Amino acid sequence: MSTTALYNDQGGAEAAVEAGQETTPTSSSTGASFGLFSADFKKNDDLKEMLESNKESLKLEAMKRIVGLIAKGRNASDLFPAVVKNVASKNIELKKLVYVYLVRYAEEQQDLALLSISTFQRALKDPNQFIRASALRVLSSIRVPIIVPIMMLAIKEAAADLSPYVRKTSAHAIQKLYSLDPDQKEQLIEVIEKLLKDKSTLVAGSVVMAFEEVCPDRIDLIHKNYRKLCNLLVDVEEWGQVVIISMLTRYARTQFTSPWKENNEKAFYDSDSEEKKGQTDAKPYIMDPDHRLLLRNTKPLLQSRNTAVVMSVAQLYWHLAPKHEVNVVTKSLVRLLRSHREVQYVVLQNIATMSIQRKGLFEPFLKSFYVRSTDASHIKTLKLEILTNLANEANISIILREFQTYVKSQDKAFAAATIQAIGRCATNISEVTDTCLNGLVLLLSNRDEIVVAESVVVIKKLLQTQPSQHSEIIKHMAKLFDNITVPMARASILWLIGEYCERVPKIAPDVLRKMAKTFTTEEDIVKLQTVNLAAKLYLTNSKQTKLLTQYILNLGKYDQNYDIRDRTRFIRQLIVPSEKSGSLNKYARRILLAPKPAPVLESSFKDRDRYQLGTLSHSLNIKATGYQELVDWPAVAPDQSVRNVEVIEPVQEWVPLAGKVKQPKSDDKFYSDDEDEKDEEGSDSSGSDDDSSTNLPCLVESEEESSEESEKTSSDSGKSSSGSEESSSESESEQKKKKKTKKVLLKKSKPTAADRYSKIPSVCQTLKASFFFPVNSVCPDVVTTPAFGPVKTHELLHHMTGKGLSAKYHFPRQPCLYQPSMVAVQVILSNSSDHSLEEIHIGDRNPASLNIHCFNTIERLEPEASVTVSMGIDFSDSTQAANFQLCTKDDQFNVSIQPAVGELLMPSTMTEQDFCKEQGKLLGMNETLATVTMATANASSQAINTQVLSVANVGVVSSSHNSLHRFAGRTVSSGALVLVSLELKESSTALLTINTEKSVMASMLLRDLKQALSQA
Repeated sequence: MSTTALYNDQGGAEAAVEAGQETTPTSSSTGASFGLFSADFKKNDDLKEMLESNKESLKLEAMKRIVGLIAKGRNASDLFPAVVKNVASKNIELKKLVYVYLVRYAEEQQDLALLSISTFQRALKDPNQFIRASALRVLSSIRVPIIVPIMMLAIKEAAADLSPYVRKTSAHAIQKLYSLDPDQKEQLIEVIEKLLKDKSTLVAGSVVMAFEEVCPDRIDLIHKNYRKLCNLLVDVEEWGQVVIISMLTRYARTQFTSPWKENNEKAFYDSDSEEKKGQTDAKPYIMDPDHRLLLRNTKPLLQSRNTAVVMSVAQLYWHLAPKHEVNVVTKSLVRLLRSHREVQYVVLQNIATMSIQRKGLFEPFLKSFYVRSTDASHIKTLKLEILTNLANEANISIILREFQTYVKSQDKAFAAATIQAIGRCATNISEVTDTCLNGLVLLLSNRDEIVVAESVVVIKKLLQTQPSQHSEIIKHMAKLFDNITVPMARASILWLIGEYCERVPKIAPDVLRKMAKTFTTEEDIVKLQTVNLAAKLYLTNSKQTKLLTQYILNLGKYDQNYDIRDRTRFIRQLIVPSEKSGSLNKYARRILLAPKPAPVLESSFKDRDRYQLGTLSHSLNIKATGYQELVDWPAVAPDQSVRNVEVIEPVQEWVPLAGKVKQPKSDDKFYSDDEDEKDEEGSDSSGSDDDSSTNLPCLVESEEESSEESEKTSSDSGKSSSGSEESSSESESEQKKKKKTKKVLLKKSKPTAADRYSKIPSVCQTLKASFFFPVNSVCPDVVTTPAFGPVKTHELLHHMTGKGLSAKYHFPRQPCLYQPSMVAVQVILSNSSDHSLEEIHIGDRNPASLNIHCFNTIERLEPEASVTVSMGIDFSDSTQAANFQLCTKDDQFNVSIQPAVGELLMPSTMTEQDFCKEQGKLLGMNETLATVTMATANASSQAINTQVLSVANVGVVSSSHNSLHRFAGRTVSSGALVLVSLELKESSTALLTINTEKSVMASMLLRDLKQALSQA
């Protein structure tokens, strides 16, 4: 294996180390190979001779051995003079290894490295990008202030380099230069601003890291690059994703308004009451599109194999997403609990903080937090904390059964923590307080002193909440007093008896008598509580305890501990009347026997939410160096136009080109060969309207074109101008090949796999007759599909996650052929790998009862080929995602299809009279109202119809009033009627009414329609 192949963009140093390790055993010198990692340091002399020889092969062999030594942690710094001489070698392989060595030791051998600085400067102009990057890396590793101007010049040149790898290295060098000379900050900010505009995914993560180190407060540099960073995020390398997500989290908190406002849900579901009160100032929350862009583009990263990326996305959703959307991170966080214990520790800490505020998030995954016998102590404690946080009336019986097992654990510290957890559960859930107390009393008979002691302490805290009902427990604890030896437990019992001495008048004096005998041998904490008990009994039962109290106070007066001596003197002056005490003893009873508030048993993670999740500060619960606090949401959102990119001409030029691609006779297409065959077959009739419904190949073509158009439409916003230029150039370069292949394809009679799967849903195209009716007309007695823009395409499987297999899906809004209660879904499968994919099919479903009509197994999908298949899914009138596995011959990938509420409907046709009649039947709780502030662009009837149909698959009902718009549909699964009416009012407002038995669907549909109609 050559060093060049290994020295890749992900890090030349590590690759070269591997090269040294792999190629050493194949050395021609058997003795040298055998002694590669020998402890015989005389071998270094042999290496020096090899480095000074005239043979390139010997020098290369020596460098491989030296890099191997470094990889094993050996010190090879004494070879620096011999190695640095070879930095000017013309051998690329040798030069790379020399730079790997120099990066490691340049900081230690600064004087010798400075002698070769002119060579490094020349290397910055080397034709090889890796040599240029390595030279800059070495130059920035020389920590000498005198070369700061040289480093600055090199960084500026590298930032403009044609190679993204060199630009990435320049971003790394910025941080090193800033730590060496902070005075260069302004010049470095200029370089960072330039690199932030870079469109390469290789550079993005590194430059954001430099931004965070040098000028994290300059968010104005991010404005123009915000959307680009969001769209590049999925393709950036993993550690770059972590840095970018962290930065964008802070950015979003300064630029968008809070999605957690209290009036959100009220305005979200029913703003009619506000309308009646005339409160026009409380506007419903509408999420900024850029805010939604960030949430949408980070969500796929929850499937990342890198735990840090998943944790970063989880904290982003926790701090930025609306509360009803945060639950998407729970499965991914629970998945991380299968990782190493270090990862488990950090993830569990974050889950513990989240579970305090949002118990419902992790309640379905309760069993994932059960303690295993193989868990480490700190993992057990965290799981115990989470289980306690998740406890409620519904699951407390299950959790207490778990706790009973944990109390018997051999890990005594864990058993004690479990008893504390039982106490917290008893405090938080009043229904089980008695059960927990009885269980803890039984533990007082345990053989283990630590368990007994902890039980006493917890019982003491619980009894403070309702002491009048538990005098029997206090008596029982007094009986066990002689057998308990742990000081904290003895002190707790004494405190309880003293605090409630009036409830146990016979037992308390006897306990004090026993303590007087053993006072001198007790621990300090027990002595203090004995003095307190004596004082309280003196005030409540002086006849029996006066002499005992004086005896104990005399003992305490001469104790070795000054705390006990001081307490004794204070108590004596407080309770025993004398001339010196004055009037203080009048208040002794109010001081010593004052009612005390019950202790609050709280989670140790309660105050950690002040730190950002996933940070070191959150893990340590103290503010770490370099921690940047999340600011509060702004009351009013800053101007969002600052994120608009000025240069938009290339994008506008590309749009007409996309239109030309759809021309039936154009050769400029982005289809595979199989799809071109279908395109050519249907080219003659694709321009017709009514006749097109009878030509099956033509319908297949229009089907594919609509899906292809939707793909491009959904991706336009994320693509830069360079991407559009690349795609157009690719299409032009393939024109000649397409023309040749089409002639051959026309002669073929046997349909391909792509043809077969594309024709399955094409039969439904005959139902598209309503496409050619005017918008307000109604085709009688048929279920129509509304005519609006291209359908939205969603990503089902990314090609990186799917190992070359990518999948996108959309809802064609056609009746499903397989079952009337199913929603039709079209999936576009593409092979982005360099090898064929075999046996593509649907695997397991979650839940298993999910009703899915799967597509037939695709036996083979060639590289760069794609195929469109149809599925049917019964969502049961719910927007809950359908989870299943998309499988190939060798792999299985978990995917999910989540429908918008508007896709769960099918259009229904009816007259205006029938509409009013049905609407009259669906009043009261079946009616949902809201006032909408209409956007100026949505004033016309055509615009209103377009917006409504873009949200929901409903049919247009003709209306005799221009200000009243009606739409009708039925739910696909149950057939429940859904009626939508929009009545235009004065001053650009409208009354939106939805009548249906499905109240949850009505609320969700109301939200989507309000957002569509209020935005241009």
